[in-house]
Amino acid sequence: MNTLNMTAIAAAIGLACSAGAIAQTQSMSKAAYEATESNIVETYKSDKENCDSQSGNKKDICIAEAKGKEKVAKAELEARDEPSAKHHYEALIAKAEADYAVANQKCDDQVGNEKDVCVKEAKAVETRAKTDAEVQMKTWEANKTANKTSAEAGMKAKEDRAEARQDAAKDNVDANYAVAKEKCDALKSDAKERCVDDAKAKYDK
Repeated sequence: MNTLNMTAIAAAIGLACSAGAIAQTQSMSKAAYEATESNIVETYKSDKENCDSQSGNKKDICIAEAKGKEKVAKAELEARDEPSAKHHYEALIAKAEADYAVANQKCDDQVGNEKDVCVKEAKAVETRAKTDAEVQMKTWEANKTANKTSAEAGMKAKEDRAEARQDAAKDNVDANYAVAKEKCDALKSDAKERCVDDAKAKYDK
């Protein structure tokens, strides 16, 4: 798929900060915050107005891009103003959801099974980005706990990190299975059944 690839995830991951980086970042002044917030609002208005010259799904995509850009900018602003693992996690989630909204809207240019597959693939990319963000958040929290408390707590933190990775892996498998299964719908009869069986075997369903 041309519009949905790992660069979307890489871009989202690039927003994440380590515990040390978060701790070192300074919050913004009130004036800087308000100026940035105002700029975000004005940029959204301008972007949305530019969409008016388009029509059909191109206009819908344009609007989705404008909304997504605004959503991510606001989340990043909060992360800059109040640096914390939580706010950086929310910025990652905002990026994943914004990318999905645009990708999902682009799927409307297709029909039938191709459109269904497109939607499932868009969802799979979003799922991977969100699970990556979740793992990073839980890892940061686990490391923070381990650094502050006893060896026993450190072991618990290690278990929490492992559990987060397992949960992420399961979500990613489910999303990839949904894509594979959707692709089978384009086939008929025995070929479709074999396709579904192969998908189940591959993803242990």
